[in-house]
Amino acid sequence: MSNILVTGGAGFIGSRLIRHWLARHPRDRIINVDNLTYAGNLSNLKEIENHENYAFTRADIRDFEAMTGIFSRHAIDAVIHLAAESHVDRSIADPFAFARTNVLGTLTLLQAASLAWAGNLAGKLFYHVSTDEVYGALERDDPPFSETTRYDPRSPYSASKASSDHFARAFHATRALPVKISNCSNNYGPRQFPEKLIPLFINNARQGKPLPLYGNGENIRDWIHVDDHARAIDLIFHEGRVGDTYNIGSGEEWRNIDLVKFILRVTDEMLERPPGTSEKLITPVADRPGHDARYAIDASKLRRELGWTPAVPFETGIRQTVRWYLDNTDWLDKINSGAYRDEQENKLAAKP
Repeated sequence: MSNILVTGGAGFIGSRLIRHWLARHPRDRIINVDNLTYAGNLSNLKEIENHENYAFTRADIRDFEAMTGIFSRHAIDAVIHLAAESHVDRSIADPFAFARTNVLGTLTLLQAASLAWAGNLAGKLFYHVSTDEVYGALERDDPPFSETTRYDPRSPYSASKASSDHFARAFHATRALPVKISNCSNNYGPRQFPEKLIPLFINNARQGKPLPLYGNGENIRDWIHVDDHARAIDLIFHEGRVGDTYNIGSGEEWRNIDLVKFILRVTDEMLERPPGTSEKLITPVADRPGHDARYAIDASKLRRELGWTPAVPFETGIRQTVRWYLDNTDWLDKINSGAYRDEQENKLAAKP
C-alpha cells in the first residue's frame, strides 16, 4: 500500500487517472489535492468520492505550509503532479498566473517532498506530468519530438512547463529526489473542460453556435485518448527508470481543419442532422500569436522499454467522446452557466 498525492485531481486528466488508479490499485490510498479553480470539477469524481482509499483536500500547491502539512498528515510516499494552468490563450493574456502555478507551485511541491523524505528516499517518487509543447514547434517534414529534443517553448504556458521540468530535474540532481517526468501530446476524451478544441466544437455544434477556428486550420497536433495517457502514467510510475523522461503520444497527427470536420460529421450523425449542418458553423478567426505549426511525439522509448502501446483507436475514441458529451449535456450546461462551481462550493460547505 502506498499513500499517493495526486495534484489537480479534479481536472480532466487527473480525475481520469484517479478513477483508473483506484480500479487498478485498490490498496493504494489516493489523496487528491486541488484548488478548484475554474477547470476543477468534483463531479468528475462522483463515482469514487466515497471510496475508502480516497480523500480530497482543497489546497493551493503554492502554499508551502499547506503542502508540508499534507505530506506529514498523510505520510505521502509518492506524488503524481498534474496540477497546472494549461490553456495557451489564457497564458498569453495572464502569464503571471502560469508562472505562479506551474513554476512556483511545482517548486513548492518539490521542496515539500524533499524535506518530508529527507534521509528516507526508499520507495519514494515524485512524478512530474508535463507537455510536448516544451519542445517548441515542428515543420511539416521534421521528425517528431524525442526525449532528447532541445527545449524551445513558444508560449508563456509552455515556458512555464519547461521551467517546472527543469526544477524537477534540478531536485533530482542536487537532492537525489527520485523524479520521473513524462511529456504528453494533446489529450481528448470525456470530461474535458469545454474551452478546449474538441469539447468546444461539440458543445457549440449541438447548440448551433459559431465554431471559431484559428487561421486556416492547417496547424497539426498529435492526439491521444485520456485513457491511454492514464495507462502510460501508471506504467511509467511503476516500471520507468528514476531520473528518466518518457514521451507519451499515439502518433495520430491531424490537421485542425480535418479533425473538426470529422468531429462535426460524427456530431451531425449522432444528432440525426443532415450531413454538413454543423460544418457551416465553422468561423475562421485571427490566428493565435506565435501559434505553433505542428506537434508530434516519438513515443518509441516508451514502447520499446516498457511495452506501452495506445489501446484506443482514434476514430473510435472520437466517436465515444462525442457520444459522451451528447449524453451528458447537463454536465456541459452546468459548466456553461457556472452552476457547477456553486454546487461544489455548497457541497464542500456542508461537509463537517
